[in-house]
Order: sequence, then C-alpha cells, then structure tokens
Amino acid sequence: MKVSQAIENRRAIKAFDADHRMSEAEITQLFGLTKLAPTAFNIQNWRFVVLQDPQLRQQVRAAAWGQSQVTDASLLVVLTADLKAWEKQPQRYFRHAAPAVQDYILPMLDGYYRGKDQVQRDEAMRSCGMAAQTLMLAAQEMGYDSCPMDGFDFEAVAQLINLPSDHAIAMFVAIGKGTQPAHPRSGPLALSEIVLTDRF
Repeated sequence: MKVSQAIENRRAIKAFDADHRMSEAEITQLFGLTKLAPTAFNIQNWRFVVLQDPQLRQQVRAAAWGQSQVTDASLLVVLTADLKAWEKQPQRYFRHAAPAVQDYILPMLDGYYRGKDQVQRDEAMRSCGMAAQTLMLAAQEMGYDSCPMDGFDFEAVAQLINLPSDHAIAMFVAIGKGTQPAHPRSGPLALSEIVLTDRF
C-alpha cells in the first residue's frame, strides 16, 4: 500500500470485531515500524502500554465513558512518554554516533531540557503524536483499522496502569478489524483556509 493510500484510507473507526486477535508477529511488526517515528535528540521518549488483560480493559472502558473500542479492538495502546528520558543514560541514544558527535550533543540535550518542565512535556506530546500517526498508518498498511482517542479520564487511567510520576499519558490508539465504516468526512476545510505563506 502506498503511503498516500494509507493516509487517505485511515479513518477513526469506532466499532471493532471483538473476536479478532492479532498475532505476536503482527504486533512485533507494528511496533518495529512505530519506533522509527522521530523524536527530538533521538531520546525515544515514548512508552507504549499495550493493554491485554480483559479485566483491566473493562476498567479502562469505564474510565473512557463506556466506549466500546476500548475493549473490542484487538489492541489498545496507551501512548505515554517518559518526561525524564533526556537524562536517563542519554549516551545510549547516541551509542553508534562518532565520539565527536556525542561530545557535542549530550551537553546540548542537557541544556535544552534541564529545569524546563513545560519543554519536557511539550516534547513528550509531540513525540507521542508522531508515534501515534506512525502507528495508525502502519496498522492501515497491514490491513487494520484504528481509532485515536483522548476521551477518557487521564487520572483514572494513570492509576490503573501504575503510571510512574515522571511519565505522562498522551492518548490511546485502538487497533483492530473494523466492523462498521467511518461516517463520511464531515467538513474538511479548504487548503486556502489552513495553508498560509510566510505570515498570517
């Protein structure tokens, strides 16, 4: 499938075949592609929590106001980010880089993030957003549907998954075999309204 086709075909699907299971090979392929999504300074700060326990999925569904895709999708992925990934053995992000590159980039990374909580969080949300789109497009290419979600109680889900205090939840992505098509696109804006040249 061409990338353009995957982009055009990807829609937010709400109804999934609850009996369908993805193979371990498919899941490995999916996340192998997703981890190629870009992150600033290559810190790879996303952490993908794949919810497989049926009881936990029911609890998360309750925290998501009963939305069926939480339990019925083959995979429910909670995209979280380690806000402090930048300072946790950062040399591992550049272990294959030349020493001169490491000597240059590691102090820069520290200076960019240290003491800047909002920068850390903003970077986490950007990273998770890019990873989510990569995840959904990879799923589409593999013949699966998906649904990005932020309609849930973030604090309740954080407790259910034992989210560490230095992590943040960005969103869910539900992936599986859709059983109903998405509604027609309801109101895409014209390019002339969203694409500007040089200035507003």
